[in-house]
Amino acid sequence: MAAVRSLVAGGKTSGLMVTASHNPACDNGVKLVEPNGAMLPVDMEPWATQLATAETDDAVVSVLDEMMNALKVSRSSPSSSRVIIAHDTRDSSVRLAHAAASGVTAMGAEADMRGLLTTPQCHFITAAANLGLEETEEYYYRELAEGFAAAVQGCSSSSSSSCAAALIVDAANGVGGAKLRALAPLLTSAGLTVEVRNDGTQAEGVLNHLVGADFVQKEKVLPQNFSVETDVGKRCCSMDGDADRLVYFVPGSPCLQLFDGDRIAALAASYTRELIDRVPALQGLTMGIVQTAYANGASTAYLKQSGVDVVLTPTGVKWLHEAAHQFDVGVYFEANGHGTILFSPRATQAIEDEMMRNNNGNGKSSTTALTRLVAMKRMVNQTVGDALSVMLLCEAVLRCKSWSLDDWATMYEDLPSRQLKVKVQDRTVITTTNAETICVTPKGVQPAIDAVVAKYASGRAFVRPSGTEDVVRVYAEAESQDATEQLAREVAEIVRTMCGGI
Repeated sequence: MAAVRSLVAGGKTSGLMVTASHNPACDNGVKLVEPNGAMLPVDMEPWATQLATAETDDAVVSVLDEMMNALKVSRSSPSSSRVIIAHDTRDSSVRLAHAAASGVTAMGAEADMRGLLTTPQCHFITAAANLGLEETEEYYYRELAEGFAAAVQGCSSSSSSSCAAALIVDAANGVGGAKLRALAPLLTSAGLTVEVRNDGTQAEGVLNHLVGADFVQKEKVLPQNFSVETDVGKRCCSMDGDADRLVYFVPGSPCLQLFDGDRIAALAASYTRELIDRVPALQGLTMGIVQTAYANGASTAYLKQSGVDVVLTPTGVKWLHEAAHQFDVGVYFEANGHGTILFSPRATQAIEDEMMRNNNGNGKSSTTALTRLVAMKRMVNQTVGDALSVMLLCEAVLRCKSWSLDDWATMYEDLPSRQLKVKVQDRTVITTTNAETICVTPKGVQPAIDAVVAKYASGRAFVRPSGTEDVVRVYAEAESQDATEQLAREVAEIVRTMCGGI
């Protein structure tokens, strides 16, 4: 299928990443990369499903023929087609990458084997290949490091003691550890020192097991090889196994202080808004932030009060990335820490044009803002969420605002939240609308939820079918943790009673 996507694009390079992301080490899968570095289009997913579930060689060929006929391409299309293939550190990844290469070659395309990469690197390099840019890891590291250095120029790390200390990074025992070690030497001249833990070299370290962004964000506990005794109050962050998610945290007692994707979005969006507001010529640019219903209600309220448009989409980064393109500057993050900033061609042109005129009397403040916007655009991986890129983005904003993590924490106060899973006989009986916040069927479920929610101050709750197992997921928020727990239980009982709970 990756080869077909290259054929559809007239022979441009596509990409294929062998990884199961934040899933356990025993799992594996693929992520397909479009020639522009984006994810596989949603309308191609049914074809991917048919290929994945084909049980015989003949069935595979049949699906391929049907798909290629529908897309109006053939194996005689441009012979210059190429697929960049990379993989993560799982035991099964090398074997599967070679299997993928066999499939690519069978389609008449070149299999360009790149070995170990993070998922964001695979996206970045694929996009670079089609833009005539340097398609190497070194170029990736250089862009991020030089963008970061330009973004923090004139900002002292010593202005905040918490940002002057080394950043401790949990690499989830995945591919991101080695890649961060390669990037780190390029950051020291800009005043950023990192300490990498759980880089996969420890004998007891298992990919994504008791480590990583997903573990820290959902369980709200310290990852392996971190402790309150030795790390209390330190600035830390966790990426996931293929380095496309990131959350920050501070070890403390009795529990850690978490800075999840919602807080990263608030930090990034508010600072980007500040920079744009300081440049009169950019006032015509639209800016918005995209969230899912899982975003904490307090973060949504804060962003709206900050003058940023907020759009909700269904769960899944593919929906957020697409919606972010509605704006000239679109920021999207899921609560799990997967997200980035997108600059439209119009925004890019406007910023570049104004940079050309930055000596026309706009003033130092405007020139500085423009310089930092250009640096931010260079530092941010616009093809997909990228833990290394987002880490540098957060560090740059904190540095430029002279903020500690305590300052970041006071942007808003999270509402207590709770997530539950209810086992059901058939999750498809649940259908939703309005970005999965309203239950359409079975009839009567949403009115029952509304009646329960109305009893709680700052109450909010929704239900949605899981995409991977026969459960219905319940999310609840309220003014206190006790109220939130009770609200979640009551909504779960509605699901059990009206949706065939088991």
